[in-house]
Amino acid sequence: MMLVEVTHVSQAALPVDQFKEHLRLGTGFADDSLQDGLLESHLRAAMAAIEARTGKMLIARDFRWDISAWRGRESQVLPVSPVTDVSEVVMIDQTGAEAPVDPVRWFLQPDQHRPALCPLGGELPDVPPGGSVRIVMTAGYGPDWTDLPRDLAQAVIILAGHYYQNRFSGQEQSGMPEIVRALIEGYRNLRLFMGGAHG
Repeated sequence: MMLVEVTHVSQAALPVDQFKEHLRLGTGFADDSLQDGLLESHLRAAMAAIEARTGKMLIARDFRWDISAWRGRESQVLPVSPVTDVSEVVMIDQTGAEAPVDPVRWFLQPDQHRPALCPLGGELPDVPPGGSVRIVMTAGYGPDWTDLPRDLAQAVIILAGHYYQNRFSGQEQSGMPEIVRALIEGYRNLRLFMGGAHG
């Protein structure tokens, strides 16, 4: 099983100005943007930590998931959420030849914790012997920071601030503050299912 991020979160989608306000950094100076790269890196680190802890993708982007077998022929739980679109399902045989699966044979069953790829009648198609199946999906709450649930957005800002304030101590990413754990607790259900497919 291999999950690959195909597209990435753009700089424009990150709440750098909101993060500056949280840190109470001065504004209105000629060198306002000097720390933007550092702030962006802490925001990205905080997002990655929260996504890893919850299995929830925050800003929407595309992922490619390659597996060698279905967990179940009646449905396949996807490894991330929330999934808003599955753009392709492709069978790949052991020689590398690809055969897209007709979209009339499957559909996305949305779910905040366990979205799934399901067959339209019958079962999911056979995976070629010695081959694999590639699923391309879009996961995330939306393309903009304002699309995130408020508690998740706040958790990212607080955790990024924790990283920023401790950046010289060597301990900036050694733990997650209790308030952040409390904010994300309700989103952690998916972690039970992250290993749901054979690979």
